[in-house]
Amino acid sequence: MTLNPFALRGPGRRRSLRTVVLGVAAAIVMAGCTASGADEQATPAVPAGSLPSAHIHGVGVDPADGTTVLATHDGLFRVSDRAESTRVGPAIDLMGFAVAGPGHFLASGHPGIGVDMAQPVGLIESTDGGQTWTALSREGESDFHALAVSSAGVLGFDGALRRSSDHRRWQDLAIPAEPAALAASPDGQIVLAATEQGLLRSTDSGTSWSPVEGASWLAVLSWAESGTVGGIDSAGRFWASTDGGVTWEERAHLDAAPQAVHLRVDDAGAVHVLAVTDTALVESVDGGYAFHPVLSN
Repeated sequence: MTLNPFALRGPGRRRSLRTVVLGVAAAIVMAGCTASGADEQATPAVPAGSLPSAHIHGVGVDPADGTTVLATHDGLFRVSDRAESTRVGPAIDLMGFAVAGPGHFLASGHPGIGVDMAQPVGLIESTDGGQTWTALSREGESDFHALAVSSAGVLGFDGALRRSSDHRRWQDLAIPAEPAALAASPDGQIVLAATEQGLLRSTDSGTSWSPVEGASWLAVLSWAESGTVGGIDSAGRFWASTDGGVTWEERAHLDAAPQAVHLRVDDAGAVHVLAVTDTALVESVDGGYAFHPVLSN
């Protein structure tokens, strides 16, 4: 595998985040995949150390076994300790994806060839680590490109912002701009939305929104259990917030446009960051100050 350097932009510090962003955040996440042409007949062979797809819409860690999972145009892939990627389950173009618990995932998107699901699939659920999926609601209606899961339920955007406490009945909400990514606090009270008009913040579970003054125009977002929020702007800069998204600190530069990000907390309380860019899957074990490559093109 090609090892790409990921340079640290100096020591972490509070600073003004008025930055010039290359491109529009929403275009990075929302563009690219429409109805999936993925073939369910055979699991693609992925060389060790390589990304399994050019289009990776989500990344996470399964709490059941600590395995990294990648939600892609060609289905869900698990990454082994040997940096081998293996597809599990059917070939669904997983446009939206969220880890809800051990072996428990929520997703949305389009069925691949030979997959007997509605087009689009609506909100779907797996409780066996991605091996099988069940439609929960909005089959044939919704392709949620952005999903945020919390103990309060799920928030999704499919052209409209919708909220559900039971994954089946939905309430429509207003938002000033289309979100390319959503992230919710563990209790669902605070929600952040990365939009083409900048970062928006809600303190009432997505009912009302206000802009975060001075925040970089983030393209992808993730909220760790500890309360740390992470995001990457379209220029590849990783930012972190420890006060619910009010103020942000620039920590590292990934030198590539982002596709997805995921934050988690290990048993010792350290924040780990997984980030997928156009060229690699990278990981940080120190809260995003330094990254090392896991997979690459």
